[in-house]
Amino acid sequence: MVLSKVKLRKDLLAHRKNLSKEICRLKSDKICFNLQSIPEFIQAKTILAYFSFRKEPDLSYLFNKFSDKKWGFPRCIGKSLSWHCWQVGDELIKGTYGIKEPMADSPMISNDEVDLILVPAVACCHQGYRLGYGGGFYDRFLNKDSWNSIPTTIGIVFDFAYLPQIPVDPWDIKLDGVCTEIDYLEKK
Repeated sequence: MVLSKVKLRKDLLAHRKNLSKEICRLKSDKICFNLQSIPEFIQAKTILAYFSFRKEPDLSYLFNKFSDKKWGFPRCIGKSLSWHCWQVGDELIKGTYGIKEPMADSPMISNDEVDLILVPAVACCHQGYRLGYGGGFYDRFLNKDSWNSIPTTIGIVFDFAYLPQIPVDPWDIKLDGVCTEIDYLEKK
């Protein structure tokens, strides 16, 4: 039996909250190691990512090590995400939900320049679907008509949140892969 999205989200966030900072750092470092060795990451020039929040896997190692790549991060504008350039050393602000965001005047990134999207998630399943926080920001973003073709999308979760099955709604977008501290799993 599959749990409801609300119950599953609550249970997984509680589990993640109980992880120590040291365990989160170790697991995050392993995720970064796995990501930097996959062809989609190696070949990408422009990558959309996220700043870790509430003990999400922390990808900041990649932002520092791969400063030759163009990094984009979301700003929440109403119920949508806009993507802005950011590089190590640029100022950040706390957005609407307390998540770090680039400054409003930082250059925007257009959809046609994006090669790879590293998608935060509460959970991902073996079929490639993700469970988000319930706001629908990434579902709306990935369903936009403005994409000529959606770039490679990789869900980022700790291994305990990589599940055989999660509830899926008609608007949920299947990801191209999932990366955990154990492995990168392609879903194409």
